[in-house]
Amino acid sequence: MIKKGLKYLIYSLLVSFVLLNVITIFHAYKFTHFLENEDSNRTKSPTELSILEKIPLLFFGVNNPKPNFKGEIPTNYSSKKINSNVELEIWENIIPNSKGTVLLFHGYSSEKSSLLKNAAYFNNLGYSTILTDFMGCGNSEGNKTTIGFYEAENVKAVYNYAHLKTENIILYGNSMGAVSIMKAISDFNIQPKKVIIECPFGAMRQTVENRFENMNVPTFPMAYMLTFWGGVINGFWAFDHNPEEYAKNISQPILLMYGAKDKNVKTFETENIFKNMKSKDKKLKIFKSAGHENYLNQFCVEWEESVSNFVNN
Repeated sequence: MIKKGLKYLIYSLLVSFVLLNVITIFHAYKFTHFLENEDSNRTKSPTELSILEKIPLLFFGVNNPKPNFKGEIPTNYSSKKINSNVELEIWENIIPNSKGTVLLFHGYSSEKSSLLKNAAYFNNLGYSTILTDFMGCGNSEGNKTTIGFYEAENVKAVYNYAHLKTENIILYGNSMGAVSIMKAISDFNIQPKKVIIECPFGAMRQTVENRFENMNVPTFPMAYMLTFWGGVINGFWAFDHNPEEYAKNISQPILLMYGAKDKNVKTFETENIFKNMKSKDKKLKIFKSAGHENYLNQFCVEWEESVSNFVNN
Protein backbone atom coordinates (compact mmCIF):
# COMPACT_ATOMS: atom_id res chain seq x y z
CA MET A 1 0.00 0.00 0.00
CA ILE A 2 2.83 2.40 0.91
CA LYS A 3 4.66 1.47 -2.28
CA LYS A 4 1.55 2.11 -4.38
CA GLY A 5 0.96 5.47 -2.65
CA LEU A 6 4.58 6.51 -3.23
CA LYS A 7 4.32 5.54 -6.89
CA TYR A 8 1.13 7.59 -7.25
CA LEU A 9 2.82 10.57 -5.57
CA ILE A 10 5.80 10.39 -7.93
CA TYR A 11 3.52 10.21 -11.00
CA SER A 12 1.48 13.14 -9.69
CA LEU A 13 4.59 15.24 -9.13
CA LEU A 14 5.91 14.33 -12.58
CA VAL A 15 2.62 15.26 -14.29
CA SER A 16 2.47 18.51 -12.32
CA PHE A 17 6.06 19.35 -13.28
CA VAL A 18 5.40 18.71 -16.97
CA LEU A 19 2.15 20.68 -16.89
CA LEU A 20 3.85 23.61 -15.15
CA ASN A 21 6.56 23.66 -17.81
CA VAL A 22 4.00 23.54 -20.63
CA ILE A 23 2.16 26.51 -19.10
CA THR A 24 5.44 28.38 -18.69
CA ILE A 25 6.41 27.74 -22.31
CA PHE A 26 3.05 29.20 -23.41
CA HIS A 27 3.78 32.31 -21.37
CA ALA A 28 7.38 32.63 -22.56
CA TYR A 29 6.46 32.28 -26.22
CA LYS A 30 3.55 34.72 -26.10
CA PHE A 31 5.57 37.24 -24.11
CA THR A 32 8.36 37.24 -26.71
CA HIS A 33 6.29 36.84 -29.89
CA PHE A 34 3.77 39.41 -31.04
CA LEU A 35 0.55 38.33 -32.73
CA GLU A 36 0.53 39.20 -36.42
CA ASN A 37 -3.28 39.60 -36.42
CA GLU A 38 -3.93 43.34 -36.08
CA ASP A 39 -7.48 42.70 -34.87
CA SER A 40 -6.30 40.82 -31.77
CA ASN A 41 -7.04 42.55 -28.48
CA ARG A 42 -4.05 43.30 -26.29
CA THR A 43 -4.29 41.98 -22.72
CA LYS A 44 -4.81 44.77 -20.21
CA SER A 45 -2.28 45.67 -17.54
CA PRO A 46 -2.33 43.27 -14.54
CA THR A 47 -3.46 46.14 -12.31
CA GLU A 48 -6.55 46.57 -14.51
CA LEU A 49 -7.62 42.91 -14.44
CA SER A 50 -10.15 41.33 -12.11
CA ILE A 51 -9.39 38.04 -10.35
CA LEU A 52 -11.57 36.13 -12.87
CA GLU A 53 -9.73 37.79 -15.77
CA LYS A 54 -6.36 36.84 -14.30
CA ILE A 55 -7.17 33.10 -14.14
CA PRO A 56 -7.05 32.34 -17.91
CA LEU A 57 -4.09 34.71 -18.17
CA LEU A 58 -2.15 32.54 -15.71
CA PHE A 59 -2.68 29.46 -17.88
CA PHE A 60 -2.41 30.82 -21.41
CA GLY A 61 -0.32 33.99 -21.20
CA VAL A 62 -0.90 37.48 -22.59
CA ASN A 63 -2.24 38.55 -25.97
CA ASN A 64 0.21 41.01 -27.46
CA PRO A 65 -0.54 42.16 -31.04
CA LYS A 66 2.44 43.40 -33.04
CA PRO A 67 2.72 47.15 -32.40
CA ASN A 68 2.09 49.06 -35.63
CA PHE A 69 1.79 52.68 -36.72
CA LYS A 70 -1.26 53.23 -38.92
CA GLY A 71 -0.89 56.94 -39.68
CA GLU A 72 1.09 58.85 -42.27
CA ILE A 73 4.85 59.30 -41.99
CA PRO A 74 5.52 62.83 -40.68
CA THR A 75 6.44 65.15 -43.54
CA ASN A 76 9.82 66.05 -42.06
CA TYR A 77 10.90 62.38 -41.96
CA SER A 78 12.09 60.00 -44.65
CA SER A 79 11.62 56.24 -44.28
CA LYS A 80 14.54 53.86 -44.91
CA LYS A 81 15.41 50.20 -44.48
CA ILE A 82 18.70 49.08 -42.95
CA ASN A 83 20.10 45.63 -42.25
CA SER A 84 20.68 44.24 -38.79
CA ASN A 85 19.90 40.75 -37.49
CA VAL A 86 16.62 41.46 -39.34
CA GLU A 87 15.64 44.23 -41.72
CA LEU A 88 14.76 47.38 -39.77
CA GLU A 89 12.71 50.41 -40.72
CA ILE A 90 13.93 53.80 -39.57
CA TRP A 91 12.59 57.33 -39.90
CA GLU A 92 15.26 59.97 -40.40
CA ASN A 93 14.89 63.73 -39.94
CA ILE A 94 17.96 65.69 -41.02
CA ILE A 95 17.77 69.34 -39.99
CA PRO A 96 19.94 72.18 -41.38
CA ASN A 97 23.16 72.98 -39.50
CA SER A 98 22.62 70.02 -37.22
CA LYS A 99 24.76 69.74 -34.08
CA GLY A 100 24.67 65.95 -34.41
CA THR A 101 22.14 63.12 -34.40
CA VAL A 102 20.00 61.65 -31.64
CA LEU A 103 19.01 58.00 -32.08
CA LEU A 104 15.77 57.16 -30.28
CA PHE A 105 14.76 53.63 -29.24
CA HIS A 106 11.31 52.67 -27.96
CA GLY A 107 10.17 50.32 -25.21
CA TYR A 108 8.60 46.86 -25.11
CA SER A 109 5.38 46.39 -27.09
CA SER A 110 5.75 49.78 -28.75
CA GLU A 111 7.08 51.25 -32.01
CA LYS A 112 9.00 54.28 -33.24
CA SER A 113 6.12 56.76 -33.57
CA SER A 114 5.69 56.66 -29.77
CA LEU A 115 8.84 58.81 -29.53
CA LEU A 116 7.95 61.47 -32.11
CA LYS A 117 7.33 64.05 -29.39
CA ASN A 118 10.71 63.29 -27.81
CA ALA A 119 12.38 63.55 -31.21
CA ALA A 120 10.75 66.92 -31.86
CA TYR A 121 12.31 68.29 -28.69
CA PHE A 122 15.77 67.12 -29.75
CA ASN A 123 15.14 68.80 -33.12
CA ASN A 124 14.40 72.04 -31.23
CA LEU A 125 17.75 71.65 -29.49
CA GLY A 126 19.42 71.56 -32.91
CA TYR A 127 19.85 67.82 -33.50
CA SER A 128 18.80 65.58 -36.36
CA THR A 129 16.93 62.48 -35.24
CA ILE A 130 16.51 58.85 -36.23
CA LEU A 131 13.59 56.77 -34.95
CA THR A 132 13.85 52.98 -35.18
CA ASP A 133 11.38 50.11 -35.11
CA PHE A 134 13.08 47.34 -33.16
CA MET A 135 13.04 43.80 -34.55
CA GLY A 136 9.50 42.40 -34.54
CA CYS A 137 7.93 45.85 -34.06
CA GLY A 138 6.26 48.32 -36.39
CA ASN A 139 7.48 47.91 -39.95
CA SER A 140 10.64 46.03 -39.05
CA GLU A 141 10.92 42.37 -39.96
CA GLY A 142 9.52 39.53 -37.84
CA ASN A 143 7.35 39.34 -34.75
CA LYS A 144 9.92 38.33 -32.11
CA THR A 145 11.17 40.46 -29.23
CA THR A 146 13.92 39.55 -26.76
CA ILE A 147 13.43 42.41 -24.27
CA GLY A 148 16.68 44.08 -25.27
CA PHE A 149 19.00 41.11 -25.81
CA TYR A 150 19.13 40.87 -29.61
CA GLU A 151 17.73 44.41 -29.92
CA ALA A 152 21.24 45.54 -28.93
CA GLU A 153 22.28 44.48 -32.44
CA ASN A 154 19.64 46.86 -33.81
CA VAL A 155 21.15 49.71 -31.80
CA LYS A 156 24.59 48.88 -33.18
CA ALA A 157 23.31 48.79 -36.77
CA VAL A 158 21.56 52.18 -36.50
CA TYR A 159 24.59 53.68 -34.73
CA ASN A 160 26.90 52.48 -37.51
CA TYR A 161 24.51 53.95 -40.11
CA ALA A 162 24.43 57.33 -38.36
CA HIS A 163 28.17 57.31 -37.68
CA LEU A 164 28.86 57.45 -41.42
CA LYS A 165 27.39 60.98 -41.37
CA THR A 166 28.37 62.38 -37.97
CA GLU A 167 30.55 61.59 -34.98
CA ASN A 168 28.34 63.50 -32.56
CA ILE A 169 25.73 60.86 -31.71
CA ILE A 170 23.47 60.82 -28.66
CA LEU A 171 21.55 57.66 -27.76
CA TYR A 172 18.14 57.92 -26.12
CA GLY A 173 16.09 54.91 -25.01
CA ASN A 174 13.00 54.21 -22.94
CA SER A 175 12.62 50.95 -20.95
CA MET A 176 13.60 48.12 -23.33
CA GLY A 177 15.20 50.74 -25.56
CA ALA A 178 17.37 51.81 -22.61
CA VAL A 179 18.40 48.20 -21.93
CA SER A 180 19.24 47.67 -25.62
CA ILE A 181 21.47 50.75 -25.60
CA MET A 182 23.30 49.59 -22.48
CA LYS A 183 23.92 46.14 -23.93
CA ALA A 184 25.08 47.57 -27.26
CA ILE A 185 27.65 49.78 -25.55
CA SER A 186 28.78 46.91 -23.34
CA ASP A 187 28.97 44.22 -26.03
CA PHE A 188 29.91 46.12 -29.18
CA ASN A 189 31.92 49.03 -27.77
CA ILE A 190 30.01 51.67 -29.73
CA GLN A 191 31.03 55.18 -28.69
CA PRO A 192 28.17 57.70 -28.56
CA LYS A 193 29.04 61.14 -27.21
CA LYS A 194 26.23 61.01 -24.63
CA VAL A 195 23.54 58.61 -23.43
CA ILE A 196 20.05 59.26 -22.05
CA ILE A 197 18.13 56.28 -20.67
CA GLU A 198 14.76 55.98 -18.94
CA CYS A 199 13.62 53.23 -16.56
CA PRO A 200 15.82 50.26 -17.59
CA PHE A 201 15.35 47.08 -15.54
CA GLY A 202 18.26 45.72 -13.53
CA ALA A 203 18.07 42.03 -14.47
CA MET A 204 15.82 39.89 -16.64
CA ARG A 205 14.85 37.55 -13.81
CA GLN A 206 14.02 40.52 -11.58
CA THR A 207 11.76 42.15 -14.16
CA VAL A 208 9.87 38.87 -14.60
CA GLU A 209 9.47 38.63 -10.82
CA ASN A 210 8.14 42.19 -10.73
CA ARG A 211 5.44 41.31 -13.27
CA PHE A 212 4.26 38.36 -11.18
CA GLU A 213 4.19 40.55 -8.08
CA ASN A 214 2.06 43.10 -9.95
CA MET A 215 -0.48 40.31 -10.50
CA ASN A 216 -0.27 39.29 -6.81
CA VAL A 217 1.03 35.87 -7.88
CA PRO A 218 3.93 34.08 -6.07
CA THR A 219 7.16 34.58 -7.98
CA PHE A 220 8.67 31.17 -7.19
CA PRO A 221 9.07 29.00 -9.17
CA MET A 222 7.26 30.54 -12.15
CA ALA A 223 9.49 33.63 -12.51
CA TYR A 224 12.60 31.45 -12.70
CA MET A 225 10.98 29.03 -15.14
CA LEU A 226 9.68 31.84 -17.34
CA THR A 227 13.12 33.43 -17.44
CA PHE A 228 14.65 30.08 -18.37
CA TRP A 229 12.18 29.21 -21.13
CA GLY A 230 12.05 32.76 -22.46
CA GLY A 231 15.76 32.54 -23.13
CA VAL A 232 15.77 28.95 -24.42
CA ILE A 233 12.95 29.60 -26.90
CA ASN A 234 14.82 32.60 -28.29
CA GLY A 235 18.33 31.21 -28.22
CA PHE A 236 20.05 32.94 -25.28
CA TRP A 237 20.68 32.51 -21.55
CA ALA A 238 18.24 35.00 -20.04
CA PHE A 239 19.73 34.83 -16.54
CA ASP A 240 22.77 36.69 -17.92
CA HIS A 241 20.66 39.47 -19.44
CA ASN A 242 21.51 41.97 -16.70
CA PRO A 243 21.75 45.73 -17.35
CA GLU A 244 23.25 46.11 -13.87
CA GLU A 245 26.30 44.35 -15.34
CA TYR A 246 26.18 46.20 -18.68
CA ALA A 247 26.39 49.46 -16.71
CA LYS A 248 29.94 48.59 -15.64
CA ASN A 249 31.12 49.13 -19.23
CA ILE A 250 29.49 52.54 -19.73
CA SER A 251 31.97 55.41 -19.49
CA GLN A 252 30.16 58.02 -21.60
CA PRO A 253 28.36 60.98 -20.00
CA ILE A 254 24.97 59.53 -19.10
CA LEU A 255 21.61 60.70 -17.76
CA LEU A 256 19.54 57.99 -16.05
CA MET A 257 15.88 58.83 -15.39
CA TYR A 258 13.48 56.90 -13.18
CA GLY A 259 9.91 57.18 -11.89
CA ALA A 260 9.61 56.74 -8.13
CA LYS A 261 6.22 55.02 -8.53
CA ASP A 262 7.44 52.55 -11.15
CA LYS A 263 5.92 49.11 -10.44
CA ASN A 264 7.88 47.37 -13.22
CA VAL A 265 11.32 48.46 -12.06
CA LYS A 266 12.24 48.60 -8.38
CA THR A 267 14.23 51.45 -6.87
CA PHE A 268 17.16 49.21 -5.94
CA GLU A 269 17.54 48.16 -9.59
CA THR A 270 17.98 51.80 -10.63
CA GLU A 271 20.35 52.46 -7.74
CA ASN A 272 22.50 49.45 -8.70
CA ILE A 273 22.63 50.51 -12.35
CA PHE A 274 23.65 54.04 -11.41
CA LYS A 275 26.25 52.84 -8.90
CA ASN A 276 27.79 50.44 -11.42
CA MET A 277 28.24 52.99 -14.20
CA LYS A 278 31.92 53.85 -14.48
CA SER A 279 31.21 57.18 -16.16
CA LYS A 280 32.69 60.19 -14.37
CA ASP A 281 29.84 62.30 -15.70
CA LYS A 282 26.65 60.53 -14.64
CA LYS A 283 23.39 62.02 -13.45
CA LEU A 284 20.29 60.47 -11.89
CA LYS A 285 16.94 62.20 -12.32
CA ILE A 286 13.97 60.88 -10.33
CA PHE A 287 10.41 61.86 -11.22
CA LYS A 288 8.62 61.56 -7.89
CA SER A 289 5.11 61.08 -9.31
CA ALA A 290 5.99 58.99 -12.37
CA GLY A 291 5.52 55.29 -13.03
CA HIS A 292 6.94 53.18 -15.86
CA GLU A 293 6.37 55.55 -18.75
CA ASN A 294 7.68 58.09 -21.23
CA TYR A 295 8.20 60.96 -18.80
CA LEU A 296 7.86 63.66 -21.44
CA ASN A 297 4.16 62.92 -21.84
CA GLN A 298 3.16 63.72 -18.25
CA PHE A 299 6.11 65.70 -16.91
CA CYS A 300 7.00 67.82 -19.91
CA VAL A 301 8.66 70.83 -18.26
CA GLU A 302 10.68 68.71 -15.83
CA TRP A 303 11.81 66.31 -18.56
CA GLU A 304 12.78 69.06 -20.99
CA GLU A 305 14.78 70.90 -18.35
CA SER A 306 16.70 67.76 -17.37
CA VAL A 307 17.43 66.80 -20.97
CA SER A 308 18.45 70.27 -22.17
CA ASN A 309 20.76 70.80 -19.20
CA PHE A 310 22.43 67.46 -19.87
CA VAL A 311 22.69 67.80 -23.64
CA ASN A 312 23.92 71.41 -23.59
CA ASN A 313 26.38 70.98 -20.73
